[in-house]
Amino acid sequence: MLAIDEIRQFIQDDAASDRKLFARKGQAYYEADHDIKQYRLFYYNSDGELVEDTTRSNIKISHPFFTELVDQCTQYILSGDEGFIKSDIPELQKELDSYFNENEDFTAELSEVLTGCQTKGFDYMYAYKNAEDRLSFMCADSISVVEVREKDTDDGCAYVIYWYVDRIEKSYKKIKRIQVWDKENTYFYVQDGEGKIDIDKSEPINPKPHTLYKKGNDEKTYYDGFGFIPFFRLDNNKKQFSCLKTIKDLIDDYDLHSCSLSNNLVDFDTPIHVVKGFEGDNLDELQQNIKTKKMIGMESTDTGAGVEIKTVDIPYEARKIKLELDEKNIYRFGFGLNTAGLKDTSATTNIAIKAAYSLLDLKANKLIVRLKQFLRKLIKPVLAEINDINKTDYQMKDVYFSFEPEVMSNAQENAQIALTEAQTRQTEINVIMTLAQILDDETVLQLICEQLDISYEDIKDKLPKNEEQETMTAQKVLSGVVVDERQTEGNLTSTT
Repeated sequence: MLAIDEIRQFIQDDAASDRKLFARKGQAYYEADHDIKQYRLFYYNSDGELVEDTTRSNIKISHPFFTELVDQCTQYILSGDEGFIKSDIPELQKELDSYFNENEDFTAELSEVLTGCQTKGFDYMYAYKNAEDRLSFMCADSISVVEVREKDTDDGCAYVIYWYVDRIEKSYKKIKRIQVWDKENTYFYVQDGEGKIDIDKSEPINPKPHTLYKKGNDEKTYYDGFGFIPFFRLDNNKKQFSCLKTIKDLIDDYDLHSCSLSNNLVDFDTPIHVVKGFEGDNLDELQQNIKTKKMIGMESTDTGAGVEIKTVDIPYEARKIKLELDEKNIYRFGFGLNTAGLKDTSATTNIAIKAAYSLLDLKANKLIVRLKQFLRKLIKPVLAEINDINKTDYQMKDVYFSFEPEVMSNAQENAQIALTEAQTRQTEINVIMTLAQILDDETVLQLICEQLDISYEDIKDKLPKNEEQETMTAQKVLSGVVVDERQTEGNLTSTT
C-alpha cells in the first residue's frame, strides 16, 4: 500500500508533468479561456522605461473554434440511431442494449469521455456497482487521475490515485478528497488545502472493497473485489496530445487580429481634432487626450492657429482576408466541418455536402478505432457479469461494433432521387407485365418481387390460388389424362 508521503509526491509530480500541463491548456481552450485573456499592451515612456499601457483599448475576445470542433466530432460519432454495440445473438443483444445502447446514462458518460479525450488528450471511465447490483460506468476527469506503475517496470498499473475538490471553505480553502484504488480495495484520504494528507475518517469502511452487498435474511454484509483496477483510459493518440496542438497557434492568431481590429475601431471611431496655435501635450497625456477628448494641442506655427480634422484609415480589408484565411485553416487542420462553406444548403448537392464532411469523417474514423479498443475493455467485465447471472458462456467474439454517423443531406435532391428510382421500377414492372402472356405466373411474380425488394419465398404460400386451373387439373387427373404432379417424388403414378 502507498504511504501518505508517496501519495502527495505522486500527485505533485503528476500535476507538474508536461502531459497534464497541456491537458489543462486544452481544457481551458474548450471553455473559451484563451491566451488572449492575458494579453497586455506596453510602450516606452519619455524616460525610456517599458510600462504597461492602460489607456488604449485592449479588448480580449476568445473565439471558441476548439469547442465547436470537439463537439462536432463527439456528436458525429454518436449520431447513429440504432446503437453501436452489436451481437448476432438476440438474447445477448438484449442484455448489451440494457447496459450500453439503450442506457442514456452510459451514452451521456461516453460523450463526456470522448469530449475529454479530444480536449485533454486522454480521459477515463471507471466501473462501479449501482443500486441494482449491476455494473455501471462513469467518466473520471483525467486531470484528477494519477496512474502509479509497478516499481522498475512499465507493465500494468499497480495503483490509481483519483482526487477531487469536495468543497471550498472560507478564504477559498479547498477540501480535497483522495482515493487510492488497487485491484481489491479503495483507500480514502482527505487534504485540507495544500496541507497534510490524512485518513478520511468520514468513511465508515476504510479501506473499502470494490463491492459491498447483503445476501439473504441474515443482514450480513459481504464484499468482493473486481480483481482489476476499474479505471479505463481512452487516448486521443499514441502520444496523448489533445486536438488543440495542431491548431492552437492559428486560434491565437485569429484572436489577436480580431481583437486588434476591435481595438482600432474603438480607438479611432471618431475623427481627431488637431488644434493649431495651442500648447502641445506632453507624451504622458497624449494618448489619453486622443482616447477621451479626440483632440491634440500643438504649438503655433508660421501658418497660424486653426483646427484640422484628421481621420485614420483602418486596414480593414487586409485584416478581413487574414481572418478568413485563419478560419479556413482552423477547420482544415482541425479536421472539422465548416458549415459556412456550404452556403445555402438547399442548393448544395449531396456530393458537395459529402465532400465537406470528408475531414470530419477522417478524424472520426481515426478516433473510432481507439474507441473500439476502449469499449472492448468495458465489455469484458460486463460479459462476465451477464454469464454469471444467466449461466451462459458468451465470448468477446460474439460482440462487434457498428458506428454509422449521420450526415446531413439535401432533402430536395433525396426526394428527386427517390422519385426517379420509383419511376424506373414502375417502367420495369410494366415491361414484365407485357411479357406475362409468354411467361408462367411464378416467373412473373418472382420478377415483380425482385423489383419491389420482396422475398418471393416468404409470400408464395400466401398468394391466392387459381381455382379454375386447380379444377381443370383435378378433372384431368380423374380422367386419367395427366399425372398428378402434386404427389411427392417417388409416389408418382398414373390414374387409370
